[in-house]
Amino acid sequence: MPTVPKIRPISDLRNKFSDISKAVHESSEPVFLTRNGRGDMVVMSLEAYEKNLFETEIYLKLKEAEYQAASTKKRYTHDEVMTELRSIINNKKKAGQKSKHNV
Repeated sequence: MPTVPKIRPISDLRNKFSDISKAVHESSEPVFLTRNGRGDMVVMSLEAYEKNLFETEIYLKLKEAEYQAASTKKRYTHDEVMTELRSIINNKKKAGQKSKHNV
């Protein structure tokens, strides 16, 4: 069930900062600040902001994967994907070891 957004006047940022800080940290929901009755800013905790960035990045990567899947009929098995990933990781490790020896 969606929560009702918290809306406060921007003056509360100055006059009741600790209340706003407590609200964003306890609920992990943003507080919307208004100026002259109109939306002006959003305040959220750092944790909520980082979570939002992460979810946005995941969403964009999924959209990219959907686009790529729609553009080709080629499909890979789990084993094919894991083999390729292991190969990439091993090659990077080997390259890192070579650069250490060359220093």
